[in-house]
Amino acid sequence: MSRIAHDHQKIPEYPYGPNLWYKQSNHGLYGGTRIQFGNTISERTEIKNRRKWSPNIRQKRLWSVALNRWLRIRVSTRVLRTIDKVGGLDEYLLGEKAARIKDLGMGGWMLRWRIMQTEAVKDRFREERRRLGLPEMVEEALRVDGRTLSAEELQGEIKGYDRELDENERMAAERANDGGDENLGMGFMEEEAALQKPQMSL
Repeated sequence: MSRIAHDHQKIPEYPYGPNLWYKQSNHGLYGGTRIQFGNTISERTEIKNRRKWSPNIRQKRLWSVALNRWLRIRVSTRVLRTIDKVGGLDEYLLGEKAARIKDLGMGGWMLRWRIMQTEAVKDRFREERRRLGLPEMVEEALRVDGRTLSAEELQGEIKGYDRELDENERMAAERANDGGDENLGMGFMEEEAALQKPQMSL
């Protein structure tokens, strides 16, 4: 079983499925961006050379009001601007339009599910339904296969996801304490002692 299938087996099915062409976007908020291909054309000879444009992806710590914690997420700069515009990570994840759901991807869909399990968001939806004059909705959690999750299974899934978030935060903090980029060895950019010139004797 793949990591995506394992992570999503106990949450509602994502309607658009995993991204098969740019798979790392299944583990972050990429906003539908992917590698683009094209040509650079010489002005003098008009010779074409193939090239590619990678999306601008950053590792960021974003604050979730519903979860009351920082989340370390791989996010594109376009999505960062949208998050700032709509008023925060929670508002971005809880967007209702089809285009927003499609932009979330598998990683965003799982974050959205986790935020929707908090009491703050549940109370917000209940208040909205009451204001619109809609009846109370019966809450039930569905797996990908359509089976209803029990309350114990749901709490176990939530705790497991929170443990994974804690582990990601701990590993990122360790990498930062070790000197940032793990590809750069010890002594990178350290000033070397000046060499002494040999004494010339006559």
